Amino acid sequence: MIEGAECSLFFFGRLAERLLQEFAKFSSRNGRAGSNPAPSAKYILYMKPKVAIFLNEPAASESCVNGIMQALKGYRFQLFSKKTFQNVDFSTIDLVAFPGGYGEADLFNRLVKPNAQIITNYMNNGGRFLGICMGAYWADKKYFNFLKDVRAVQYITRPRSEIRRSYSTIANVKWSREYHSMYFYDGTAFIGEGKYKRVATYANGDAMALIQGRVGVIGCHPESMKHWYKKPYMREYWHDDEHHALLHGFVERLMRT
Repeated sequence: MIEGAECSLFFFGRLAERLLQEFAKFSSRNGRAGSNPAPSAKYILYMKPKVAIFLNEPAASESCVNGIMQALKGYRFQLFSKKTFQNVDFSTIDLVAFPGGYGEADLFNRLVKPNAQIITNYMNNGGRFLGICMGAYWADKKYFNFLKDVRAVQYITRPRSEIRRSYSTIANVKWSREYHSMYFYDGTAFIGEGKYKRVATYANGDAMALIQGRVGVIGCHPESMKHWYKKPYMREYWHDDEHHALLHGFVERLMRT
């Protein structure tokens, strides 16, 4: 388990909400007519949100987990695996993250399905979900069923996809209003008539990253790190952590939902 903490002036997160409630109770009990007003809540320092990240090689790889933690510097983390679902107090978790890795999406049935109800209960109680690549596939109705009227499908099988086989490469995407060459390894595209906020788009027009309610999914790997680009044909695409900033902003946006 890896945990770290950093204070911040953020008002989201379950811990912040509880502290604000306690502060309000204290102020109402101790306020007196004519006395000085209680200090504004904006001056209270809050801890950054806590993220529970699934780590289970190879489907949810250590490299992908490390990339997420590097991109979300300052957040607090708790790692869990197939064997340790029961060890996590999800009432203290602000975001659960399922990263990418290697293997088929159906590994969900062996690694996650026996404990999937824990995550479903967490989401039903107001939790937030982040899925990247493999984790994004798992948001589909075939697995967790968190996406509504949206399917998570293989981008390499989509019409007009510029990538037609599974290997480490880059996908040309439009993230908000900027164009990026982002690390890609058989990632998801999102199709369907459901309502959502599109954050990034593949070259063929399919959604690459979106937020739907308290669910955020990404098909590429904005958490990719420099050593992922060691192959000669990949070196020129190293992003100098620029994509980490995009992931950080994506999560900040998700946390405000």
